[in-house]
Amino acid sequence: MTNEIEKWEYRAETFGGFWKGIKMEDVQEILNQWGEQGWEVVSATGFEQYNTIHIIAKRPLTRETIRKRSMPQFN
Repeated sequence: MTNEIEKWEYRAETFGGFWKGIKMEDVQEILNQWGEQGWEVVSATGFEQYNTIHIIAKRPLTRETIRKRSMPQFN
Protein backbone atom coordinates (compact mmCIF):
# COMPACT_ATOMS: atom_id res chain seq x y z
CA MET A 1 0.00 0.00 0.00
CA THR A 2 1.41 3.37 -1.02
CA ASN A 3 0.74 6.64 0.74
CA GLU A 4 1.15 8.79 -2.33
CA ILE A 5 0.23 12.43 -1.86
CA GLU A 6 -2.36 13.64 -4.36
CA LYS A 7 -1.02 16.45 -6.50
CA TRP A 8 -3.07 19.34 -7.83
CA GLU A 9 -2.89 21.94 -10.53
CA TYR A 10 -4.41 25.34 -9.92
CA ARG A 11 -6.08 28.00 -12.00
CA ALA A 12 -6.55 31.61 -10.89
CA GLU A 13 -8.40 34.17 -12.98
CA THR A 14 -9.94 37.59 -12.55
CA PHE A 15 -13.13 38.51 -14.37
CA GLY A 16 -14.61 41.95 -14.90
CA GLY A 17 -12.83 45.25 -14.64
CA PHE A 18 -12.99 48.75 -13.25
CA TRP A 19 -15.10 50.13 -16.10
CA LYS A 20 -17.21 47.07 -16.73
CA GLY A 21 -18.04 44.21 -14.41
CA ILE A 22 -19.16 40.74 -15.40
CA LYS A 23 -22.69 39.39 -15.37
CA MET A 24 -23.42 36.49 -13.06
CA GLU A 25 -24.84 34.57 -16.04
CA ASP A 26 -21.41 34.84 -17.68
CA VAL A 27 -19.67 33.68 -14.48
CA GLN A 28 -22.02 30.70 -14.31
CA GLU A 29 -21.27 29.79 -17.92
CA ILE A 30 -17.51 29.98 -17.29
CA LEU A 31 -17.80 27.86 -14.14
CA ASN A 32 -19.85 25.24 -15.98
CA GLN A 33 -17.15 25.06 -18.66
CA TRP A 34 -14.47 24.69 -15.99
CA GLY A 35 -16.52 21.96 -14.29
CA GLU A 36 -16.68 20.00 -17.54
CA GLN A 37 -12.86 20.22 -17.67
CA GLY A 38 -12.58 18.85 -14.13
CA TRP A 39 -11.93 22.13 -12.29
CA GLU A 40 -13.38 22.66 -8.80
CA VAL A 41 -13.64 26.20 -7.41
CA VAL A 42 -11.92 26.54 -4.05
CA SER A 43 -12.22 30.32 -3.66
CA ALA A 44 -14.20 33.15 -5.19
CA THR A 45 -13.86 36.73 -3.99
CA GLY A 46 -15.70 39.72 -5.38
CA PHE A 47 -14.44 43.29 -5.15
CA GLU A 48 -17.40 45.56 -5.73
CA GLN A 49 -15.34 48.76 -5.87
CA TYR A 50 -13.36 47.29 -8.81
CA ASN A 51 -16.25 45.35 -10.45
CA THR A 52 -14.15 42.19 -10.41
CA ILE A 53 -14.37 38.64 -9.17
CA HIS A 54 -11.29 36.51 -8.48
CA ILE A 55 -11.72 32.77 -8.81
CA ILE A 56 -9.26 30.04 -7.83
CA ALA A 57 -9.90 26.45 -8.88
CA LYS A 58 -8.05 23.15 -8.67
CA ARG A 59 -8.13 19.72 -10.25
CA PRO A 60 -6.01 16.60 -9.82
CA LEU A 61 -2.70 16.78 -11.63
CA THR A 62 -2.57 14.06 -14.28
CA ARG A 63 0.31 12.45 -16.13
CA GLU A 64 -1.02 14.02 -19.32
CA THR A 65 -0.87 17.52 -17.81
CA ILE A 66 2.65 16.93 -16.51
CA ARG A 67 3.70 15.72 -19.98
CA LYS A 68 2.18 18.78 -21.68
CA ARG A 69 3.99 21.12 -19.30
CA SER A 70 7.35 19.38 -19.68
CA MET A 71 7.13 19.10 -23.50
CA PRO A 72 5.04 22.04 -24.75
CA GLN A 73 6.51 21.74 -28.25
CA PHE A 74 4.48 18.54 -28.74
CA ASN A 75 1.08 20.02 -27.76
